[in-house]
Amino acid sequence: MKRFGFNEHHQNEAINYMRFARSKRIIRLKTIDSCFEDLKDSRLVEETFTVDEVRDMLDGLQLVVRGEVETELINTAHTNVLLLRQLFSQAEKFYLRLQTDISELENRELLEQVAEFENTEFKNPNKTNQEISKPKLAPLNEGGVSELLNKEISRLQEENNKLKGRLRTLETQAMGALDEKTRAERALKDLQKVKGEQQMATRSQEITSLEDTVAALQEDYQKSLSVNAASQRDLQDNLVSAKHDLLRVQEQLSLAEKELDRKFQQTSAYRNMKEILTKKNEQIKDIRKRLSKYESDE
Repeated sequence: MKRFGFNEHHQNEAINYMRFARSKRIIRLKTIDSCFEDLKDSRLVEETFTVDEVRDMLDGLQLVVRGEVETELINTAHTNVLLLRQLFSQAEKFYLRLQTDISELENRELLEQVAEFENTEFKNPNKTNQEISKPKLAPLNEGGVSELLNKEISRLQEENNKLKGRLRTLETQAMGALDEKTRAERALKDLQKVKGEQQMATRSQEITSLEDTVAALQEDYQKSLSVNAASQRDLQDNLVSAKHDLLRVQEQLSLAEKELDRKFQQTSAYRNMKEILTKKNEQIKDIRKRLSKYESDE
């Protein structure tokens, strides 16, 4: 069993469990054998049996054997759970978490090694009796657990004291930083106050300068208004004078046009043109009369 990495103590524990399982298996096999013997003694009393009778006997035997095997399998599973409970309880006392690999339970190579180990260990009856006569190991006492807990408590207390000391140091540093912050805020307020007074003086000077500038601009504006009013009056007078001159020129132009028409009518060219137009008009009238007469004859 050393090939599994067990120490001597765990090897003995494994042997004890295998011995227990072996004894339970032998008892259950004897029970199954007794089922067959009971069938032989109670039912096989005649020389010949019908098919139905044989089938009935086999069905009854199957039911009994099935019940025995199922009971043994259930009992084995529950026994394994109790064994795991013992292991887990001992592990939890030392704050351990055990893990199992279910797939290894069907490892054929390991199963063959266990079978070989069982055959080797239980092949010699004398060795088996010697193993049975060995005294049982004393159960784990609570001293180891208490000692482990005390060590853990001491370590936690020491760590807690260190944390408290560090906390006090941080509090001292925080108070110092708070005092420095207060002094800095006070100095900043004083600086802002002085700076504010300087800014107020500068702003007062700027306001005075702006007021002077506004007054000068208002004075210039008033002067500009006076000049503009005088200029406007001059422009209005000039406009009235220009209108009068325009009317006078228009009247002179009208008289000149009339004079030109009169002089043009008195020229010989005008008279000749007028006579020609008169003759043409008479000719047109004569032609129209002829046309109207011709149209009426048709």
